[in-house]
Amino acid sequence: MRPASSWLAGLAPHPPQAELGPLQLAWLGDAVWELHHRLQRCQRPGRSHTLHQEVVQVVRADAQALALEKLDQQLTDAERDLVRRGRNRAGRGPRRGDAAAYGQATGLEALLGWLFLHEPARLAELLDHLQEIDP
Repeated sequence: MRPASSWLAGLAPHPPQAELGPLQLAWLGDAVWELHHRLQRCQRPGRSHTLHQEVVQVVRADAQALALEKLDQQLTDAERDLVRRGRNRAGRGPRRGDAAAYGQATGLEALLGWLFLHEPARLAELLDHLQEIDP
């Protein structure tokens, strides 16, 4: 069976000329995270509404914060710094949401966005690690 993140090999991102800020990286990382989970669910049959609901559950801030917690031991100091920069720029988040979880989720998204642009092999490695420990 192919690794869960082998879809990255087909994408050839072009890093922007100027370095993106943490919130732009988080915005991009959010799309990467959702696409990753949508592609996982495309591998099995199911109604689109049901598959969508499954994806919604894993792209929520609390689920992303949990994913970041599971990745923590795998991250380098530079990657932790990217997470911290994203987390610190996150703001409060939705009114009813947990501000801490929202910050952690934004940090994860910033990391994913940066890795997508600059180190797609590392991105695939981390996404595959998550898939291995929590299939």
